[in-house]
Amino acid sequence: MKLKDLKQTWNKLPGKDLDEAQIRKMLEKKTGTLIENIDRNIKVGFVVIFLLILVFTLDDFLFTPLIMKGMNLDFNFPDWLLYVSMFSYVLLFTTFLLFVFKYYRTKKSYDINCNLKETLLKTVNTLTTYRRVFYLAITVLLVAIGLGFVTGMYQGYADGTMQHNILLSDIQPTKILLVSGIGIVLLALLIGTVFFFLRWGFRKLYGNYTDQLKVTLRELQDIED
Repeated sequence: MKLKDLKQTWNKLPGKDLDEAQIRKMLEKKTGTLIENIDRNIKVGFVVIFLLILVFTLDDFLFTPLIMKGMNLDFNFPDWLLYVSMFSYVLLFTTFLLFVFKYYRTKKSYDINCNLKETLLKTVNTLTTYRRVFYLAITVLLVAIGLGFVTGMYQGYADGTMQHNILLSDIQPTKILLVSGIGIVLLALLIGTVFFFLRWGFRKLYGNYTDQLKVTLRELQDIED
């Protein structure tokens, strides 16, 4: 229920105004609905992150090696690059687990103490903090993706020139610029797609509810002033 809906509900009561207890009860009901939606989306978020990490891991250790083998390319990504990739996956999953732990601890505290204002404050802070560390984890993930792309592109170029006994000085600068430009565009599309997908997913699962919880908190503060 949004603020305008809350006001409409107030206006529908003929001949009397809602007292503070009644308004608080309505806000508690609104908060409960938002919490239920967040609970559901946490389960969805777990599945999405797990599948995402699974796909990236399979790509690093199964799909890419098979493609390389099918193209008769004798190339292995350096170990440090695999470590960076695995670190980004672990960081992404760990931040989610920490968020879930802190969120359910806040929810349990509300079930015991029934302090609506404190619960709203802690829940909003938890979601806001998770958003920050989530974007940090995404940044690390995108850096790992970018490094992998650049490394693969460079190694492919190096292998191609060696197989055909071509020196860098023998290649026309325009061709080098063209290949580099195509690589940059592809990298930008890859990183942009991953970033906007994850950003959209986070906003869809948690961002809208964070905004609604903030509105509810302001409404609660208004009746307490």
